[in-house]
Amino acid sequence: MTLRLFDSVSREPRDFVPLQPGRVGMYICGLTTQAPPHIGHVRFAVAFDVLRRWLTRGHGYDVTLIRNVTDLDDKILRKAAESGEDWFALSYRNEVLTAEALRMLGVLPPTYEPRAMGHIPEMVELMQLLIDRGHAYAAEDGSGDVYFDVRSWPAYGEVTHQKLDDMEAAQDADPRGKRDPRDFALWKGRKDDEPESASWPTPWGRGRPGWHLECSAMARKYLGDAFDIHGGGVDLRFPHHENEQAQSRAAGLPFTNLWMHNAWVTISGEKMSKSLGNSLLVHEIVKQARPLAVRYYLTAAHYRSTIEFHEGSLAEAEAAVDRIEGFLRRALGADDAGMPSGDEELPADFVAAMDDDLGVSGALRAVHETVTRGNTALDEGEPEEARSLARLVIAMTDVLGVNPLDPVWSGGLAGGADDAMAALDVLVQARLAARATARSARDWATSDAIRDELVAAGVAIEDTPAGARWSLTRSSSTAGQGE
Repeated sequence: MTLRLFDSVSREPRDFVPLQPGRVGMYICGLTTQAPPHIGHVRFAVAFDVLRRWLTRGHGYDVTLIRNVTDLDDKILRKAAESGEDWFALSYRNEVLTAEALRMLGVLPPTYEPRAMGHIPEMVELMQLLIDRGHAYAAEDGSGDVYFDVRSWPAYGEVTHQKLDDMEAAQDADPRGKRDPRDFALWKGRKDDEPESASWPTPWGRGRPGWHLECSAMARKYLGDAFDIHGGGVDLRFPHHENEQAQSRAAGLPFTNLWMHNAWVTISGEKMSKSLGNSLLVHEIVKQARPLAVRYYLTAAHYRSTIEFHEGSLAEAEAAVDRIEGFLRRALGADDAGMPSGDEELPADFVAAMDDDLGVSGALRAVHETVTRGNTALDEGEPEEARSLARLVIAMTDVLGVNPLDPVWSGGLAGGADDAMAALDVLVQARLAARATARSARDWATSDAIRDELVAAGVAIEDTPAGARWSLTRSSSTAGQGE
């Protein structure tokens, strides 16, 4: 099948054809390092990680993924001043926390992760190009500000389908030197109350880059004048992505061939944000559920659908992960690796779902249906069939980044955690054998007491025609099953 992806500009799905056969260039807007990340922040990274994995595993593309770090902006300067520390120290601390959060959630590292402030020469070059082409100008008051002239570019508004006269004034810089209130800042002249370290020399004066200029310059640096996909959160469509496209194309660059945007994580219908005081920091939420369950939760909804966080969300994700992991443990045992070989032929319904604009709900349906078939095969005494189905489950969940046996979760079937699980299995099986003996003797009191003892220890028991199965119910544990 042909991979179809939804284009945010045309507002319809398009057949995906890379600009260079076999290769894909993708740029996604990373986080501004003003604070530690919450799950609303990192949804974009999970969503585009799934896309990157599917481009690679499902279609064999060589993907170059650039994910930037915005390491200086107005908010960073303000928060650094409030805390009395250097802006670069605050920014770097939050950059480290963000990288750690993404690793915890199984997000693959990008091909390269450039910091905006490391690319000032490329930004100056792009500004000069825009000035030379008549699409940008320096403020006449000598402030050092440089603005993009929105009226010089008739296509301005094409990303979000807005008319210029209906737009509000740009709020990203002092309007003192603007020709039009909607002109946006390419460069912000240094102000007296800003640290010297947060400014760089240019032909127009010392200062720092505007947010929009940064991404255009970095995308061009690492992906070239034209590339395949530009992604980010839906809240970036305007003004950030609108301005990126305008300045890049006004400079004569083709820029991106396809725009993709993921939706928000909300609480009580409102976007999760610091200003609402409803953020759930990644480093805190993984205390409520293991990182794999949080990753599953963020992956399970279609990337263009809003995720409403509510009490019980993580428990549902944990239960789904436990079911998958329990089957894999039953089917594979302790000697099988948890990573796919890459040779597995993925089920047709899984492929069809993923090729339809990353239809993860259909893909996960295929996963859970395969788990059901695998458990049935085990119950009917067909271990080889179950092992074959387990390999498919591993391959499918690896595409989605939720393979429970991936070593990234420290819960594979080898070493460390598995040694503990093997020891636990011996102990639980002994209690299950004692319970089976009591049930055979119709000693229901003893049978119930053993069940209660196991439940109190966080072990759930399921009686099946093939015998009792067990699984761990505590979110901080890896699940296991036996007969």
